[in-house]
Amino acid sequence: MIQPISGQSDWFEITQAQINQFADATHDHQYLHVDQQRAAEGPFGKTIAHGFLYLSMVPHMMLDDLLAIIGDATVINYGVNGLRFISPVPVGSRIRLNWQVLSDEPKGKNRLLTVGIGIDIQGVEKPAMAAEWLLYIL
Repeated sequence: MIQPISGQSDWFEITQAQINQFADATHDHQYLHVDQQRAAEGPFGKTIAHGFLYLSMVPHMMLDDLLAIIGDATVINYGVNGLRFISPVPVGSRIRLNWQVLSDEPKGKNRLLTVGIGIDIQGVEKPAMAAEWLLYIL
């Protein structure tokens, strides 16, 4: 079992190219994400990132730091509890991940980590996202 640990990622800019690539990969081309002219007239004044785009960035923003602490292991996504997309992430925003291991439970010879995760938007009071990420450690 590991001691309570936490971390914070560097800031990452969300670009229109990333949003467009994610839209192409997921077939989600809603105007709020990809039509810059129409989105400029919409509720957010510009395009916004898909919530699942920045959720999908969580492993990149966290796993290197976590693996440095837990050692060479195979990490499997087990699920997400309480996922909420709280604030929209406009194109050009910078986001970062804050994370904290909430529990480390033995599962036979393996372990199940519950990690509290939150994504901040630089200059915005409310977070973009909050959840508990479940990681099965083999």
